[in-house]
Amino acid sequence: MFHRFTEPARQAFITAGTLALEAGQARLTTDMLLLALAETRPFELPAFTATPAALRARLAVRDTRALLAGLGIDLDEVRRRTRDDAGDWRLRRSVVRPLRVVLYGPRGEVVLSGGARKVVEVAAWSGSGLVTGEGLVWGLLADGRNGAARHLQGVGVNVRALVGEVGMPTRA
Repeated sequence: MFHRFTEPARQAFITAGTLALEAGQARLTTDMLLLALAETRPFELPAFTATPAALRARLAVRDTRALLAGLGIDLDEVRRRTRDDAGDWRLRRSVVRPLRVVLYGPRGEVVLSGGARKVVEVAAWSGSGLVTGEGLVWGLLADGRNGAARHLQGVGVNVRALVGEVGMPTRA
């Protein structure tokens, strides 16, 4: 499925999977995807002003960097030295259970939640078949149940301006 992703969107998705695995989560949720988009910024959207630190606090996601820094370990340096090749990551839909999509990588595997799977489907639809960073933001904002718009507003993002920048249709 990664062949439909632009490289920046692919890196954002891999970052989301890595964040979920580091947090000990069995599922890649829309919250982790939102945080990964704030960290990697695979788009040119000036209205997306959310910082990773603000979203971590809002989503109550522990920063593994801060925990390891207390032990004298620089997580960013460890990641640079043990850089996972992006080619080793795969996103696959189960043949037996077609609604089950799993992100496989060198650090483990994580199942996409229904909301995260929906984000990918909307992103592919909105981007003429390609999944882009802007499309991932569109997918997050399109589903009001995942709370992405509420989280973004909570950290000071003008969601109306963001909706306009990604080109989402709105009701008059």
